[in-house]
Amino acid sequence: MGDILVTLSKNDGDTWEEPVAVFDHTRRQGGLQFAYANPVLYRAPDQAVIWCFAMRCPIAFRNSEESQLVGAFSADGGSSWTPVEMAMHYHGPLILNAGIVETEIKGKPRFLLPAHRNTLAADPHGSRDHFVLSSTSLLEWKLEAFIPQPTKARVFLHEGNIAVGDRAGELKIVMRTAGYDDTGLTTDPPRAYSSISKDGGRTWSVAEPEPDLHNAKAKGFFDRAADGTHLYVYNDGPAQRDKAPGFPNGGRTSLRYKIKPAGGNWSEEKTFFDAGIKNSYPTLTEVAPGDFRCVWDSGTADKPRTHIHFGKLKLRP
Repeated sequence: MGDILVTLSKNDGDTWEEPVAVFDHTRRQGGLQFAYANPVLYRAPDQAVIWCFAMRCPIAFRNSEESQLVGAFSADGGSSWTPVEMAMHYHGPLILNAGIVETEIKGKPRFLLPAHRNTLAADPHGSRDHFVLSSTSLLEWKLEAFIPQPTKARVFLHEGNIAVGDRAGELKIVMRTAGYDDTGLTTDPPRAYSSISKDGGRTWSVAEPEPDLHNAKAKGFFDRAADGTHLYVYNDGPAQRDKAPGFPNGGRTSLRYKIKPAGGNWSEEKTFFDAGIKNSYPTLTEVAPGDFRCVWDSGTADKPRTHIHFGKLKLRP
């Protein structure tokens, strides 16, 4: 938690301008001082305005589990930002980690924002739930739906990405996982879970494991390219602090990816980035059909999150 900064590149990542603040923890709001995390950038179709959504909590809090949604917009391509208070009809805490998608619910356009909460971390009567917020304006947000838990054993579903699904009219969310009662554990075997909506995001199917998609308590990325190919980027290996053969400093090192053509199956594992250092939290955006720009945090061989990497990925069958 801290500040949210934006830096711009006008030559496809070759050089970057000096960063500007979107949310500054030193700017008090009355007697309150906030820290910020997990920005989500979004530009609605046919609009020049860029939005930055993030989560904030009082700076004295020990972690980010009790955060609220905050937003800001830029009308000059990201050079300056104006914070805006959100009108929230969901009043609980939330944690963000994935982008906004457009949909229709009962014939009306909506924006969907996936989020989760972990109130069980500090409250024995709390919960660990994944849910979806919706908005017609990007200013006013309500709780649209919860992702139903698996029927056999509960799983900590979090940090899910929503994309167009395999069939017409479907949305699919693919989520990071951990043990529900003990978040130090992965699922067995370690797998991402998914859920399907056939009504624009209003209701969702019971979450189920994705047999081909590894997840060991690490944020992945899931999306569908313009040609219908699905993409999943993830950390292979064990959880972050668990050592295993080939991972002497624990997991969250190499980043891998898989692709699934429309109507096909998931590919074999491919290397996204592997340099013998810590890497995690990949985020991608498609700038042309099959051509993605990527950012993720990197570190050293034994220390995570010391710097940010930028990269380019072109999907090939």
